[in-house]
Amino acid sequence: MTQPIHQHYMAQAIRLAEHGRYTTHPNPRVGCVIVKDGAVISEGFHKRAGEGHAEVQALANLTTDAKGATAYVTLEPCSHFGRTPPCAQALINAGVGTVVYGMQDPNPEVAGNGLTMLKEAGIEVIGPIMEAECRALNPGFIKRMEEGLPFVRVKLAMSVDGRTAMESGESQWITGPEARQDVQRLRAQSSAIVTGIGSVIIDNPSMTVRIDDNDQAADSKDVRQPLRVILDTALSIPPEAKILYPTNEVVVFCDEEEIEQEHLATLQKKKVDVRFLPLGDDGRLDLVEAMGQLADQGINEVLVETGAVLAGAFLDAGLVDELVVYMAPKLLGSEARPLLNLPLEQMSEAVDLELLDLRKVGQDIKFVYRPQYRDDEEEQA
Repeated sequence: MTQPIHQHYMAQAIRLAEHGRYTTHPNPRVGCVIVKDGAVISEGFHKRAGEGHAEVQALANLTTDAKGATAYVTLEPCSHFGRTPPCAQALINAGVGTVVYGMQDPNPEVAGNGLTMLKEAGIEVIGPIMEAECRALNPGFIKRMEEGLPFVRVKLAMSVDGRTAMESGESQWITGPEARQDVQRLRAQSSAIVTGIGSVIIDNPSMTVRIDDNDQAADSKDVRQPLRVILDTALSIPPEAKILYPTNEVVVFCDEEEIEQEHLATLQKKKVDVRFLPLGDDGRLDLVEAMGQLADQGINEVLVETGAVLAGAFLDAGLVDELVVYMAPKLLGSEARPLLNLPLEQMSEAVDLELLDLRKVGQDIKFVYRPQYRDDEEEQA
């Protein structure tokens, strides 16, 4: 049975890890608490890649020596040399007596090696403790390591009657300022924002993070700008589109067979990262391949902000891990545009959703769902 004291300090380490929610990309969010003689003698969290990991930060903040102390870490201490030396060795050098970990590191370069290193050094290792809560800190990092894909979150805003825009495409603003600021926090925690060329043409968005200086949830000085990704089959994006600036933070996926070489050259001169993708069976860009490429470059969490067609395509491809829907207290009418373009014909095709969170944001209501995909056996049955 897990000792309550272990849960207590692990919960504290989890709260510390949350401080890195907007800054650690492409690394995981990790917290560490060091306890000696029943008292916390230090704590730390990983803030950004290239800086000390949570264990190193905690060791640097010690108020006394760590000999015989217990270190609580949300993620298995690393055992390899990356941008920084291995944390497992740092704990060994500090003389800690026990390490309590939240979950094993899914990174193949670690994957139990850090725990083995600690045990071989004579350190008691206890865990996993509060594993589900620790996994919840890093859904994108875990999925990228285990499946080679990023965690995909689709954001949508709708009226009470399930509409996202008027028939003309007019959509600003369905939701209120509080919901729009909440979306900025979703952007800030994402490694990349994905949209389609239709949204770019209609709305000409910047897709940058704009955190209010008064926002207590995120420090605007520490927030990084995520990569912006446009799915544009025929490469028709205007060179002056707002989303292309600054260009070193943009990827445009297109089909090599459909593009105009002169337009390609213009974008490449602007240092836009244009990439060619194969077409899927539906004649559209292969979304799985696109997400795989993003994972290969260290993208953990993707926020999809787009219209009904592309949002429906992501869901139809089985790529959506989380669906975030903001419902505004408005009625847009039967001629307005639907939430998703998902041409289902039978009730048996309906996509079930698991409700993960429900809360009021200003005058709007925020729903967070997990799609329940049917596996092949269920579909055949």
